[in-house]
Amino acid sequence: MSVDIKPFLQYLEKEKNIKKEEACALIIEAIKSSVEKSVMAGQNVEITADPATGKLDACVVLRVTDSVSDPLQEINPIAASLLEANVQVGQEVRKPINVADLGRIAAKTTQQLLNQRFRKIEKDQVFLEYKDKVGDIVTGTVRRTERGNVIIELGTAEAVLTHKERCHGDEFRTGDRIRCLLLEIREDPQRGREFVLSRANDGFVRRLLELEVAEIADKTVTIAKMARDPGYRTKIAVDSRDPKVDPVGACVGARGARVRNIVKELGGEKIDIIRYHAEPLKLLEEAIRPAKPRNVRIDERTRSIHFEVDEDDMRIAIGSKGRNARLTSKLMGWGLNIQKATHAAESFEAKAGDAAVRIAEQLGLPAELIAKFVSLGISSVEALEGATVEDFKESGIPAEEVETVLAAYAKGRSA
Repeated sequence: MSVDIKPFLQYLEKEKNIKKEEACALIIEAIKSSVEKSVMAGQNVEITADPATGKLDACVVLRVTDSVSDPLQEINPIAASLLEANVQVGQEVRKPINVADLGRIAAKTTQQLLNQRFRKIEKDQVFLEYKDKVGDIVTGTVRRTERGNVIIELGTAEAVLTHKERCHGDEFRTGDRIRCLLLEIREDPQRGREFVLSRANDGFVRRLLELEVAEIADKTVTIAKMARDPGYRTKIAVDSRDPKVDPVGACVGARGARVRNIVKELGGEKIDIIRYHAEPLKLLEEAIRPAKPRNVRIDERTRSIHFEVDEDDMRIAIGSKGRNARLTSKLMGWGLNIQKATHAAESFEAKAGDAAVRIAEQLGLPAELIAKFVSLGISSVEALEGATVEDFKESGIPAEEVETVLAAYAKGRSA
């Protein structure tokens, strides 16, 4: 007796995206496996299903023999002739059975087997749908939180955003729509296939830029280097293949509109976009601007850069909790040794000393004496032209020393 499974096949095709032919093969396999292990154990059961008509038939295959030793597998010629005319010994006949009469246990086993097969097919279909999206941004809905991990529904798939892959400050509630990077599809022996998302990965910011900046999408502007501290700050060095296109301006957008959209998506994370230079010194100058590196020493052997910045620029160069210095180092791929500049004061003292020695030699007087006058701003003997003792009355220099210096100057002029 046939059973009509056409509505079931239509449901599987429409709702589960399982083709009728594939569904029929699975149903046949499940029924055959369940009945041969339960109510019809030891018998050769044959199941057929027509994908077009939805008709399901079942029968037992028996071999015709004169001497029946195994009634589960064999049948005598007289009984066989009732099933099929002109049957001969040694041939096979098929005895129809009613699928509905196979029993509750067989039905339940069949249902369990089918559910397992259909779940696997669904998972394989989801994998095929998303396997080419690894590295791309996907949008999903927050469903729940489990042990600090956020479970997100991506339409047909369920993905996990672990605490490690979240940005500092990321807080989500059930029902929130969020965007993430599909980091990988991981095969877990216990939990099966797992879709792993990330918002902390550098690739998330890179893909956001590609979506927001048309010049990056069409390869006119390239992201040469990137360093990120998720949730706090990202430094990006960009370059342009077209000399007419300003890479920084293209990424920032009119009135900062493009970068502002990315900052909003990242929950306020700061984005520094600079122009890329292959030369380390120029890239360093761009990366720590408005601070200015001074007395730069580059050690190619250890790939480290030693430099100084003015005291006022120290906080800018290092940044909050050293974050700017770390990101600059990571961006460049060089170790950085930053020190506070002391060269300004040293330079003034050195110049003053040099001037004192030079003037002292010209006047034939001790440099210690001339240094008192240099400290007043006199940097050459010409500055003493027309000077009198009265001019130095408020300087704190004894009158006799002033007279000595003026006399030496006058003597040199008359010589």
